[in-house]
Amino acid sequence: MDPDLQPAALVDWLRERPYYAGQIRDHRRVPGRDAETAPVDLESRLDGALSDRGIDDLYRHQAAAIEAVRDGDNVVLATPTASGKSLAYTVPAFERAMDHGGRTLYLGPQNALIADQEETLSDLARGLGFGSRVSVAEYTGRLSKSEKRDVRDRRPTVVLSNPDMLHYGLLPHAHRLWEWLAKSLETVVIDEIHGYRGVFGSHVALALRRLNRVCERFGSDPQYVCCSATIGNPVEHAARVTGKHPETFRLVDEDTSAAGAKHWLLWNPPEYDGGDTAGANVADDTPGANDGTPGGNAGEATGGSGRRRSSHVETKNLFVDLVARGFQTLAFTRARQTAERYATESAADLRERGHGDAAASVTAYQGSLRNDRRREIESGLHDGSVRGVWSTNALELGVDVGELDAVLIDGYPGTRMSAFQQAGRAGRGDDEALVILVGGEDQLDQYLLRNPEEFWAGEPERAVCDPENPELLPDHVAAAAAENWLKTGDNAHFGESFPDVVAALTDEGRLDRRETDAGIRWLHAGDGSPQHAMSLRTIERREVDLLDDRSGEVISSLSFTDALRDAHTGAIYHHQGTTYEVVDLDLDRDVATLQPTWADYYTRVRHDKTITVEGDTKTKPLPGRPDVDVRLAEVTMRKRITGFERRDPRRGETIGRETLDLPETTLRTTALYFTVPPEIEVAMRDLGGEYGFNGGIHAAEHGAISLFPLSFLCDRGDIGGLSTPYHPHTERSTIFIYDGYPGGVGLTRSGYDEIGTLLARTRRMIRECDCADGCPACVQSPHCGNANDPLSTDEAVLLLDALTDDDGGGC
Repeated sequence: MDPDLQPAALVDWLRERPYYAGQIRDHRRVPGRDAETAPVDLESRLDGALSDRGIDDLYRHQAAAIEAVRDGDNVVLATPTASGKSLAYTVPAFERAMDHGGRTLYLGPQNALIADQEETLSDLARGLGFGSRVSVAEYTGRLSKSEKRDVRDRRPTVVLSNPDMLHYGLLPHAHRLWEWLAKSLETVVIDEIHGYRGVFGSHVALALRRLNRVCERFGSDPQYVCCSATIGNPVEHAARVTGKHPETFRLVDEDTSAAGAKHWLLWNPPEYDGGDTAGANVADDTPGANDGTPGGNAGEATGGSGRRRSSHVETKNLFVDLVARGFQTLAFTRARQTAERYATESAADLRERGHGDAAASVTAYQGSLRNDRRREIESGLHDGSVRGVWSTNALELGVDVGELDAVLIDGYPGTRMSAFQQAGRAGRGDDEALVILVGGEDQLDQYLLRNPEEFWAGEPERAVCDPENPELLPDHVAAAAAENWLKTGDNAHFGESFPDVVAALTDEGRLDRRETDAGIRWLHAGDGSPQHAMSLRTIERREVDLLDDRSGEVISSLSFTDALRDAHTGAIYHHQGTTYEVVDLDLDRDVATLQPTWADYYTRVRHDKTITVEGDTKTKPLPGRPDVDVRLAEVTMRKRITGFERRDPRRGETIGRETLDLPETTLRTTALYFTVPPEIEVAMRDLGGEYGFNGGIHAAEHGAISLFPLSFLCDRGDIGGLSTPYHPHTERSTIFIYDGYPGGVGLTRSGYDEIGTLLARTRRMIRECDCADGCPACVQSPHCGNANDPLSTDEAVLLLDALTDDDGGGC
């Protein structure tokens, strides 16, 4: 590599730029490593085909996973991006097909990844020569009916699909169209299993239990090979998703692939005072709200405002600098519109600097692109003709794009796991690479930038899902009955609540109970398809269509709850680059009518909320305060949206308010809660009066919610909270943190287990922030229904000091 293109030299160059002064918060050089290989006996044709493709040796972790599959174990392979996980399942899949026609079902989370796998595996299968019995086919919703029929007729030995197609297309027709697969299925590959969490993960876990039942009916018992990023509970999570016992899994988590050294920079955009609006981030990331002065500084950090220049603009400036200096660069950002916008602006900036050729090679990559366009970009990254890409997390997954000079991460992606997955795209053989994480202004970003050791040495986040969710389980049991009659022993698949669920479905007329010689059986009642009556992506059934008033076309749909929040009359709604105003929300027809607008503000709802405790399920003392209990409970949360605010996107200030008359919604879920000790309440009131006390418990609640993703793979929007100076259940001041999904998906149950760590981190975050009294970097929340009022950080710290032990230890 040219000395001027060495990452170390570039880091020095960045430090010398006056407009980047003081923005590198941490710089680490992560050393590279040499590959470690291990011998594996392979069938001669497979060995030759791999060798023809440059694979002469297998990494030691690949060999370990292959041997585990050969030994009959289920396997979890938890290693970073670009570590060669695919060979760990490809070798056994091909061996079994070549030997006796054994079949493999591969399930991937995205069609782009499935298409990439299909191309790679098909090429390898062709390399085996005539008569190998290995055939590969993709079976996704992108295929036409005739193409799907052709796949079924060919009966490939490796079928590549996704969970949605398993749910809608394979399982409902297992006895009629897919018997050939169910009978000979020996391996099920679950790629990117860390992504199967929350509601989606809970649905997928139940769909796989249905698959296990179908296989059992046809006499097969496939092994699972699960590929994961580095998470805190790979075996536990794989077992929960697949329905297999944890003891049947062998964990392979040591990465023995070769890697070049990486220079990591943790980067903080400059702070600005209340009068400087250049490039302010908006807390809810409203499209079009993040703007700034390209290449300029927002001024010296003043301290106390908590507002920072947009991470998007800061990333764009770095992106342009890197591409202009010859670095092939990939910038990750969260939203599709952001990727498109800043790819366009980056190219324009490069042209202004006189780098026309580089500008022409900059583009955006996101999931809604046509397959041929995605392939074109991936190929361009491989051969170097594409010099810069702005991408959503679509390129975080295992799509092969070669190895790049630099990766920019626009805002902390929510988890350390995702940050390191994205960083894994940087590195070209033995050459050093550069990774820059550009922080946003919210709590997680600023907490980690103030405490970089937590980023480097923190425990990997745990993936959480709940296949026993009472809102999801009945529909999947009904679907299972349509796929194969139910029997009493199916509680082995669906858990202890299975008999009660079957009884309730029978009472509702959704199942028919039959007495047979073999025992009691339950069949699905009716002609409808229970699979098509539910989506794997949501719990709610009721949806509201969003109608473009100009064309009369439905441009999107929202769940009922989301529609009340985002599509109420007067709401500003962004879709595919167009800004709309909702002119009418008709809940009798479940239709919201939208008109394009030039409005230069965004909207945010206000709401009232109450929580009723239905029953406590667990109790334990707080680790730092033995006389205070934390409880886990089943609760009902009731919420009514009372109005909305119009806000200036540059300053985040309220410029108008309107009232709304919308129906109350209820959420039956799980929550953890604890009370404020009476003497601490007195001390908080002495310090700040009624406002200070209410603001203190409110700030502590916000802070704790914002740090949930440090321990668990979730978004802070998946968690809700309520702080109240008096609750009738406890007859005390109480703080609730609840799971934001009906029935819960395990988040607050996991939070209950780690409440000590959560509160200690919250205390540290609020203490270390130098704002006047609450800002986006510590306790302000974009989801607050009370417009972040009241908030009092001094009282919050007093409370958290009293509730946590000195070392901040967990439970």
